[in-house]
Amino acid sequence: MSVHELSVDEVALPPRITDVEPHGVEPIPAEERSATPLDLFRLVFGGANTFATVVLGSFPILFGLSFRDGLVATVLGLLAGALILAPMAVFGPRNGTNNAVSSSAHLGVHGRVVGSFLSLLTAFAFFSISVWSSGDVLVGAAHKAVGLPESDVMLGVAYGVFAVLVLTVCIYGFRFMLFVNKIAVVAATLLFVLGVFAFAGTFDAGYAGSLAPGDAAYWPSFVGAMLIVMSNPVSFGAFLGDWSRYIPAETPRSRVMAAAFLAQVATLVPFLFGLVTATIIATEATDYFADGNYAGGLLAVSPNWYFLPVCLIALIGGMSTGTTALYGTGLDFSSVFPRFNRVQATLFIGAIAIAFIFVGRFAFDVVQSISTFAVLIVTCTAPWMVVMMIGWVVRRGWYDSDSLQVFNRRQTGGRYWFAHGWNWRGLVGWIVPAALSICFVNLPGQFVGPLGDLANGVDLSIPVGLGLAAVLYPALLALLPEPADAFGPEGPRFVPAGPAADSPIVTNG
Repeated sequence: MSVHELSVDEVALPPRITDVEPHGVEPIPAEERSATPLDLFRLVFGGANTFATVVLGSFPILFGLSFRDGLVATVLGLLAGALILAPMAVFGPRNGTNNAVSSSAHLGVHGRVVGSFLSLLTAFAFFSISVWSSGDVLVGAAHKAVGLPESDVMLGVAYGVFAVLVLTVCIYGFRFMLFVNKIAVVAATLLFVLGVFAFAGTFDAGYAGSLAPGDAAYWPSFVGAMLIVMSNPVSFGAFLGDWSRYIPAETPRSRVMAAAFLAQVATLVPFLFGLVTATIIATEATDYFADGNYAGGLLAVSPNWYFLPVCLIALIGGMSTGTTALYGTGLDFSSVFPRFNRVQATLFIGAIAIAFIFVGRFAFDVVQSISTFAVLIVTCTAPWMVVMMIGWVVRRGWYDSDSLQVFNRRQTGGRYWFAHGWNWRGLVGWIVPAALSICFVNLPGQFVGPLGDLANGVDLSIPVGLGLAAVLYPALLALLPEPADAFGPEGPRFVPAGPAADSPIVTNG
């Protein structure tokens, strides 16, 4: 019987956006991989085209740089981060699962939990930051526009509305999230562009800042600003495969990587918004600038007619960042604890995250602490990404999808069993650079590692992590060759292979 002869009930229809996504981290069936690189662009750009990114964009000015130097630092950091991130998009289409599960090939069946917890912690931190920042701006703008009180009650209502909306989208899953971001990308970008008219009369491109080349604090501030911008793209590395796994495997890798790269380049829009408005705050709202209160300063210098666009930016941006973060959190939690399906894991983690948002904001005031925590997690994620990318190169992009799922099925053995489920080459190639990176972190007033002042105040954490991982991991692969059956039929590239381990998959029990 041909397809044309099938009844309507017999023809498989694509899932609707209101259908709850049934898949966890098992490979997405080929017939359901209907996403495109453009969809990946929308999700990545939507997740970063937010008020949280705007705040990051203000840092070069807060650090004392001129507008020109701040722009150079922003562009350099953004391009470097986008280049590092782009290769992380190829694992999803190849293996049909998220990046943490794909890391089994390089860190071992059990070692893959490193990627899962990095993703969990990153998403958890950025979900909290997005709700706090967007909620504060929304309430502040409403107070300026209509006199709504800036009380803890109103902040709690704003946080609660954001959190429930985000959790609802995440429960429905990938297609609903994609639908939200299709709208959010266009709407938020237009609202940012509208800011050109709001601030055109007060912006001075010649803003000089308080630091100039030759000042002792200039280079630490310049490098620090560049690394803060670079950390934004890097933060997507652990869970980029959450979305790219819906792209067909035969899609050219260059298109997938280009989508991730261009999505981050496009975030120059919110970064530039933050950079421009910070110069205005520095000259017209000096008290806010001195306190480092960007959100309050923005509302102080915005014309009255721009309060509504600011509210919409906060709402749309909070939804975009929150959904992309919390979706990955639920997905990874279900992969570490397979007794939970994706929806159950999302509800469980979402409830914990919402509770943390309220307790952290009103009981302990850990807002600044979670920002520092997010930086430290990104610092640890960067060398993990290097291990993944080098692993892809030496494996020639070949993976055994069935062996990647051994942990999720509570089995033992397979190509990636290595030493009782741990591949110490990949683990050491991540642990040592990550630990040293933390030692080089320099966040004055927040966290300074034991070696943080070694370079006269310049934060070298991410460059050290990236560089050391790029040297150490290949050296370990050369000195301690992986078993031959961990590679595909063409064998490894650039490194030797050891004797075959021949470890068949065994079902427990």
